[in-house]
Amino acid sequence: MIRAAYLAADGFEAPLAEELGRRGVAIGPWIGRLLLSADPPVQAAWALDTWTDPREADVPSVKAAADTLRAIQRNWSAYGVAHHRRMALITERLPPVKAAPLVFPAAAPTSHLGAWTLLAADRMLFSTAKSSPFVNGECHFVEDRAGPPSRAYLKVWEALVRLGRWPAPGERCIDLGASPGGWTWVLAKLGASVIAVDKAPLDPAIVAMPGVEQRLDSAFALAPEPVDWLFSDVIAYPDRLLAMVRRWIDAGAARTIICTIKFQGPTDHDAAEAFAAIPGARVIHLFNNKHELTFIWGAC
Repeated sequence: MIRAAYLAADGFEAPLAEELGRRGVAIGPWIGRLLLSADPPVQAAWALDTWTDPREADVPSVKAAADTLRAIQRNWSAYGVAHHRRMALITERLPPVKAAPLVFPAAAPTSHLGAWTLLAADRMLFSTAKSSPFVNGECHFVEDRAGPPSRAYLKVWEALVRLGRWPAPGERCIDLGASPGGWTWVLAKLGASVIAVDKAPLDPAIVAMPGVEQRLDSAFALAPEPVDWLFSDVIAYPDRLLAMVRRWIDAGAARTIICTIKFQGPTDHDAAEAFAAIPGARVIHLFNNKHELTFIWGAC
């Protein structure tokens, strides 16, 4: 019996399998990037999406498959790596699911969305409940190819959308490891005041933005100070970043913290678990992350 299904981001199947193994989750077969398990669902940082109520059904025809899904609810997203023609025909019989890229700032979709795939041509796996509001956990945006100096801005856009709020005009932010300024650009565009900290200078266009203050200093040398938001995309070993995050939390200096946990070499699962163990924390692999996780902590 399949009791949970975990969808990994492309190329990150191994960290997900390792994480689940460390949690004692029995790992079954893979369907592409979808890992099936006979154990109850658990929170998995490396899963883009988790199907938390999977069920199986015999579907001898395309019509039978579509009728099964339509009888349960309206909105379904498909994931598959085989039986492509049959899945396409089933999808054509279902109400269309709009998955247009978001224009930031925007709220995450709120419509109830299920997920399904074909285990065989005549056997379907589906779940009415899943952890991500996005189709296959993929958060796409209408990108800005002119303003930001790097593509790192997509990570903080996604983190803020998943958090459900973002800095407002008048709020004070610190951006650690800011150069060349992708995250600072996001925060300044929202109207917040930003102290951008890095030994390397920001892109001149970012320094010129209203509300931006540049400090040419080390992120780890900065003493905690009162801010509404603390951001970090700094390149550092996870244990060093963890110590810094704990220092800011213990000082009560930041109301909300968002930072990237970057892995240099093998995935440091011990460090990821230590971040996740901080009360009030969420550790997730964003669609726009690479070999890294995102830590989110703070007041609602």
